[in-house]
Amino acid sequence: MGHGGNVIAELTTDHREVEELFDKVQALPPGDERRREVVDEFTIELVRHSVAEEEYLYPAVREHVPGGGPLADKEISDHATVERLLKELEGMEATDSRFDPLVDKVVSEVREHIADEEQNLFPALAKACSPEALDDLGDKIRAAKKLAPTRPHPSAPDTPPANKLLAPGAGLVDRARDFVTGRGRS
Repeated sequence: MGHGGNVIAELTTDHREVEELFDKVQALPPGDERRREVVDEFTIELVRHSVAEEEYLYPAVREHVPGGGPLADKEISDHATVERLLKELEGMEATDSRFDPLVDKVVSEVREHIADEEQNLFPALAKACSPEALDDLGDKIRAAKKLAPTRPHPSAPDTPPANKLLAPGAGLVDRARDFVTGRGRS
């Protein structure tokens, strides 16, 4: 992740990449060990994406979009639901009877969230912000994704300033764990 462009282009490209991973995992037969690898891939991308949105996108929505507070709150709530599901999936074998239903639930929740952001939040933000502000947010999102955690941390703060202080440290630890275990290298 890290595509360039304004915040909407950046996040929309992320959405397409995650949807491709969803298609990839759903094309594999139930119980296939490769499903675990693809779930790790989309978990890494979803967590980095979500952390960056919580650090920069949703505060901008609160600040610039009329009625943006409840809109941002709903999106953060969606993230919390998905993060709990991802945490439940973490370390679970693809042969576990709970694995496939949980993957399906994550896919369903994230696809609903993507549709909501792209149909409601992004147009409202585009209307409320200048092109320069959207470009600046894109830069901030890209920088945040580089430092963000790669594993779900459902009990971590999801609003500034605490999330901006704690996420880089959690990200460093997660990336070290990923390096040692080989997670996300497929």
